Amino acid sequence: MNWFDRVREAIRREEPLAIATVIRGPEAWVGAKWVIEPAGDGWGSVHPELDRQVRELAQRYLAIGHSGTVILLSPEGEVEVYIETHIPAPLLIIVGGTHIGIALASIAKVLGWRVYLVDPRRTFATPERFPHVDRLIHAWPDEVLPDLITSRTAVAVLTHDPKLDDPAVIAALQSPAFYVGALGSRKTNARRLERLRRKGVPEELLARLHAPIGLDIGARTPEEIALSIMAEIVAEQSRLRQAVHTAIPEETRT
Repeated sequence: MNWFDRVREAIRREEPLAIATVIRGPEAWVGAKWVIEPAGDGWGSVHPELDRQVRELAQRYLAIGHSGTVILLSPEGEVEVYIETHIPAPLLIIVGGTHIGIALASIAKVLGWRVYLVDPRRTFATPERFPHVDRLIHAWPDEVLPDLITSRTAVAVLTHDPKLDDPAVIAALQSPAFYVGALGSRKTNARRLERLRRKGVPEELLARLHAPIGLDIGARTPEEIALSIMAEIVAEQSRLRQAVHTAIPEETRT
């Protein structure tokens, strides 16, 4: 499989990847390409030392959705490489077909997110109530979340029913999701945390939970609460992006 076929297949499967191209350097290297996946695997080789640098930077760029030109040093001298990332839209998984979920799905779609709704209760999770979500999944959350979540996934648990919420929160906290939030007051969340501790969830995972969910903006209506949730998700996304960007050596940023 050549580089073009590999890129086309990744795009078809909605898998993130980066394409790196030498745009300045030794004549024999100009135009050379790499295709790099988030784990660092991929296609293409120019020189072992340059390969290593390009793959490491491409992984960092994929983590923040950044494309740009970098100047690297190789045994053959200075090399300029353009790294272009192709990343699917981030995914928001809403657990619970509630009124807040309806508003949250609408806001997320306006912001360009993919949205899945998970709820075994077919009365709540209907196409009529959620006409804009990408997928309606009628299943117990803990059964399907592990197969859906990646590091570019946010999970909002909104059912307000421990029978659904607790297994969903546990599954999400054990996943690579970058954000996990759960609806409820401070008292509700305190009770939730005690239940999860009794079920053996370690404190380092519980510390990942955003609860009460959403930024404190004095929200009252479902629409306002949905806005506060999406704002917190975007804020967490930006914080993580900045942390990764800061880790990129300054001399390679352009």
